[in-house]
Amino acid sequence: MSAAALLAVREIDTYYGQSHVLQGISIEVSRGTVVALLGRNGAGKTTALKSIMGIVPPRRGRIVFEGDEVQGWPVYRIARRGIAYVPEDRGVFPSLTVAENLSLVGAGGHPRAPWDEAAIDELFPRLRERRGTRAARLSGGEQQMLSIARALLANPRLLILDEPTAGLAPLVVGELARIFRRLKASRMSMLLVEQNYPFATDLSDRLYVIGKGRIRWEGSPRALERAATVKHTWIGV
Repeated sequence: MSAAALLAVREIDTYYGQSHVLQGISIEVSRGTVVALLGRNGAGKTTALKSIMGIVPPRRGRIVFEGDEVQGWPVYRIARRGIAYVPEDRGVFPSLTVAENLSLVGAGGHPRAPWDEAAIDELFPRLRERRGTRAARLSGGEQQMLSIARALLANPRLLILDEPTAGLAPLVVGELARIFRRLKASRMSMLLVEQNYPFATDLSDRLYVIGKGRIRWEGSPRALERAATVKHTWIGV
């Protein structure tokens, strides 16, 4: 684990029943950087995120966050340690208003970029306008913004996102790109799974390509542009 690493995943094996989904994968996220996991559907990307969060604990390997080995910890303890997770299904409470969804988040402890109600309102003007609206009546893009805003209110040191642009219109994707660029400029560390290749490569500092449960390639976005065989075989672009 390098000195700059915030998160280090080392040779983890994760199963669903008897199905060996992740086979010895290693991933590292340095402080203040954005890392993306790319790959085809079913490659193991979401399972990697769920393994880190303890939702699907790995059977072997190590997960080190800020010096603590967190594999085997319950989900709530990993979240309190400073990792916030935005799932693919967004996980908002549809019967609650935007304000009520946000009020459920406990105070976090990020020392440099505290997220409070005012900061959320400034970053997500759409949510500010819809604070009294039930989440079920929000558009898909607004629900995604609500899920991200709720994660930020925990003031995490690492933000994990699963397919943040999935199913969203291009205008909304553009708005999310603006939000993520702001977060990156604030030195928020992020790990995301993303099928939108241009979105992922434009935002990320480092990429990992997963195929059939293994890391098949890692490097910079610029290096991946030159790796035509990797893109064709393991990403499909």
